[in-house]
Formats: sequence, structure tokens, C-alpha cells
Amino acid sequence: MHSTPPTSIEPPDSKAVIELISPDRLNPYLTACAGDSIAALALYRWNSDLAAAFFEPLGHLEIMLRNALDARLVARQQRRGRTTEWYGDRQVPLSGKARGDIAQAQERAERGGAATTPRGKVIAELSFGFWRFLLARQYKTSLWPDLAGAFPHAPNRAVTTVENPVKRLHQFRNRIAHHEGIWHLPLEARRDDIQTVLGFIAPAAATWVADASRIDDVLARRP
Repeated sequence: MHSTPPTSIEPPDSKAVIELISPDRLNPYLTACAGDSIAALALYRWNSDLAAAFFEPLGHLEIMLRNALDARLVARQQRRGRTTEWYGDRQVPLSGKARGDIAQAQERAERGGAATTPRGKVIAELSFGFWRFLLARQYKTSLWPDLAGAFPHAPNRAVTTVENPVKRLHQFRNRIAHHEGIWHLPLEARRDDIQTVLGFIAPAAATWVADASRIDDVLARRP
């Protein structure tokens, strides 16, 4: 029996791929690769791998952060003898923007026509940006004294200690969500920000997320 010789695999038509991705989107990669289209596409693919590797721990961070903050707001209501959910209580000093975000989250959570909407669905519909702005300095004297308890392992109770890394991660996550390049950013610093914030909440959470992280493996494969 004669074996069939392996078929030669032709390299992809880089011009067609670039056209479909769009020259404008690939231009920064082409510039970084001195106009080499094959290298630019390799860098673009690596950027996609990076985004995927970061998105998983960022998702864990978002869920853990919002649950930790929600728990503190629930405790705040209980301590004040308020029976209304904090997100529906007009006595909670939230900004107009925050109130608008809550109204939209409730509307999304109520889709499906259920008689009652579980509070967990409302909390899950609030974006990372909502929680990030709860840590803004505008709440320093109103909500922060209660929210600080969500970060028992932070080195101090200054709002900026938590706000600064969360702000950076929010901006970073938005870039990933909009399929923008991250390959040229300080990636190790963003990896460390994730671990820092999780460590402020619970060191065990930081370890759990780090153990499954693929970030370092992808960083080591830079083309």
C-alpha cells in the first residue's frame, strides 16, 4: 500500500484576512511589526489570546466584588432598620446616574414576566461600572465608611487604595469588551491589580483565581 504524501498547507491569504479585520484596526499591529503582515496577524492573534486569558479572572473579580459590596449595603440597611432593598431605597445616597443604572437593571431583570424578581437577578444586571463608581470619592463620607468593610485585608481604609486599581481594571475590561488592543499595555500590572483587589476582599479568593489563571502562560508566548 502506498501512502499518500502529505498535502502542503498553504499559508492564509493575509491580504484577505486583513481586509476582513479592517486595515484601520490592524494598522497599529502593522506599525509595530514594521509592515510585516504575517507578523502583524500573529500579534493580533496573541492579543486575542491575551484578552481571553484576562477575561476569565476579570469575570471572577467582578462577581466577587459586587457580592462583597452588596453584602455591605445589605448590612447598612439592616443596621439602620430599613426593610427596603438598598437599591430601591431613596434614602441611600446614590447619584442620579446610579439610580438610572438601577432602573435599567431592574427592567432587564424583570423581562420574562415573573411575578416577583429575585434580588439576585437585579444585582447581577448591574454593570462593573456601577460597582466601580460606588468606590468613587463622591461617596467618601456617605457610603465608603460602610463599603470599606468589603475589603478587610486592605492595608488601610482610604477609598483610593481600592478605587485606583478597580478604576484601572474597569478601563482595561472595557477595552477587552470592545475588542481593542491590549498587547501594548502594562499587562503584568493589570494582572497584579486583579490579585490586589481580590486579596483585599479575601486572600483565599485571590489564590483560587490565580491558580487557574492562564495569563502568565499567554504572556510567555508573545510572538
